[in-house]
Amino acid sequence: MKTILFKAIRKKRYYALLLALGFLAWVWSFMDMRLSAEAFQEALADNPYGYQADVCAIEGDGRTLCYTEIGNDSLPLIVFIHGAPSSSSFWKDMLKDSLLLSKAKLLAVDRPGYGYSGYGKPETSVRKQASLIARLIQEKSALHSAIILHGSSYGGTVAARIAMDFPHLVDGLLLQSASVAPGKEKTYQFTYITENTWLRWLLPGSIHVANQEKLTHQIELDSMANLWNRIKAAVVVLHGKSDGLIYPENAFFAQERLTNASFLDVKVLENRKHDLLWTRRDLLIKSLEQLLHLGEKQALNR
Repeated sequence: MKTILFKAIRKKRYYALLLALGFLAWVWSFMDMRLSAEAFQEALADNPYGYQADVCAIEGDGRTLCYTEIGNDSLPLIVFIHGAPSSSSFWKDMLKDSLLLSKAKLLAVDRPGYGYSGYGKPETSVRKQASLIARLIQEKSALHSAIILHGSSYGGTVAARIAMDFPHLVDGLLLQSASVAPGKEKTYQFTYITENTWLRWLLPGSIHVANQEKLTHQIELDSMANLWNRIKAAVVVLHGKSDGLIYPENAFFAQERLTNASFLDVKVLENRKHDLLWTRRDLLIKSLEQLLHLGEKQALNR
């Protein structure tokens, strides 16, 4: 009887281990949050203009920056900058949007540590991230009549820093649910636990990078607090009033400090959370269309 019971317990432990390993494999696959170059190109091929997406990379300051671009070089350029954890594939549906493709060349970057830009290797300096992406924008700038940045969440932090440090490169700026106000965001206890225990090694590199960014974010935002008057571009700020991750105070913080923006429109949306890409993509596209118009006018006056 004891032998049978022992075998039953051992069998249950075996299945529990398999279940745990299966769950861990799913977490790794899901939280990688990146598509292979081939899969991303295939997904973007489904666009009304028959454009082929190009997956490319540049090198600088000891880092590789990967990006995906699609569309017509003769049009203005929209640069999409993702949050954390994420990658350029976050923008998949925007990159094949027919209206946007009719009006702009579209480019999405893998921020340092995400996607294929040194996956798992953090770069916690927002200034350095901005400089890396600005180098790419500088290379593209001669081809395009205007350049618009669209930054989401932590990507909004980086987009704002680019507009601060390289105002001559940015004609329009869309800050979507952007984290810009020091201390006005939620930090889960999970972040501290996983970064300071053996659990860190069980989680994908994207989580480690996101955790490192989160734990240094307030210091980075403090260092930007007095630089907002450098931004000269046309700016649209969109934020969900019910955003429990990046609090709506961020939108009001930006509104107060964007004193030299050539145009400023701030919308805090009722009953919306941190998911505007899925719940209000129409408004994002409309805002980008507006910024393209304003940005081209501004570029002509430079």
